[in-house]
Amino acid sequence: MSAPLGMAARAAPRPLGGSARAALRPRVGIFGGTFDPIHVGHLAIARAALEAVPLDRVIFVLAKRSPLKGRAPVASEEDRLAMIERTTADEPCFAVSHIELEREGPSYTVDTLEALRDEGELYFILGSDALAEFPRWRSPERIAELATILVADRPGAPLPPGGIPYRLFDAPRLDISSRELRARAARGRSLRYLVPYVAWRYIEERGLYRAEGRPSPRS
Repeated sequence: MSAPLGMAARAAPRPLGGSARAALRPRVGIFGGTFDPIHVGHLAIARAALEAVPLDRVIFVLAKRSPLKGRAPVASEEDRLAMIERTTADEPCFAVSHIELEREGPSYTVDTLEALRDEGELYFILGSDALAEFPRWRSPERIAELATILVADRPGAPLPPGGIPYRLFDAPRLDISSRELRARAARGRSLRYLVPYVAWRYIEERGLYRAEGRPSPRS
């Protein structure tokens, strides 16, 4: 790794004096996903969580593949990791982990949180659409024990189920999904301004997500 349930509560900053703050463990956000590709919505959510708690840093954890999705990611592990690392390189509060790429089999959040528990006080970041699927995840109760669940609302997402402890935080409501971006690229449309510039350049240079035989869109 590089630089490595019920009522919702609103996350709020906890102002602390220097000596009191130093005595606490660092507050670390864990933001997992296939990031196929990473887009501006991901970065907006990560930055919003960083400011809302506030967190000391956010670790992007790249999943090999999601156990709840029937298909493998379209882009390779190497390409997805390269896009995330280039995108976060200039943000000192962001880090990238490839811990799930090194693990055999599907990526289970509970295993990742167990492995990262020594990083500090963990906050698991996800959108409300993902929270709706949370009861289907492996060991959801243990996940809630290992980390505070931070939820960013997403447009059109179903209401979260009851019985899950989580904290809402104020995040931009950007209706962007990686699935829609892949479909857009496959139609020959540009992803510029929808993904970070360095990720867009990487996608263009390697022809990622482009339908076979379809030329790259004019910049």
